[in-house]
Amino acid sequence: MQEYPLAQVYQLLEPGPVVLLTTALKGCVNVMTLSWHMMVEFTPPLVACVVSSADHSFAALRATRECVIAIPALDLAPKVVAIGNCSGRDVDKFAEFALTPVPAGEVAAPLIAECFANLECRVVDTRLVNRYNLFVLEVVKAWTDPAREEPRTIHHRGYGRFVVDGETITLESRMP
Repeated sequence: MQEYPLAQVYQLLEPGPVVLLTTALKGCVNVMTLSWHMMVEFTPPLVACVVSSADHSFAALRATRECVIAIPALDLAPKVVAIGNCSGRDVDKFAEFALTPVPAGEVAAPLIAECFANLECRVVDTRLVNRYNLFVLEVVKAWTDPAREEPRTIHHRGYGRFVVDGETITLESRMP
């Protein structure tokens, strides 16, 4: 074993697929790329995510307390990265990247038609926002595209490197 740089530990503990987070504030919609998220409860489904206070979406998420987590497949990878490399302060990302906003059922933020799954969320816990920019979201409605069977997702490894989902295996589990 050899020492590993602490600033690169996140590359070892990759949290899950890269997703898109949409918000809506005063009629303006935005989308951002998000890698730092994790499930924290099964029922009701709770997701924790870190949205930097420097991100344009932070103010909308904090003010409206709702968003959509849209899960893109591999075919959207170039757009997902490009979305993450610009700010909604300067660009209408839906127009710039030809994404189709779809009205959600429970929240004002839009679904993204090109994504294979969309999770409508409400903020249920903000106790760690001031310290860590960490929001806890409850998924209040979930959508999937049945035409997209076993879509492959991308996982961020840092510095422009990504891993793509591979083979799915099934192992015996005692979990319900």
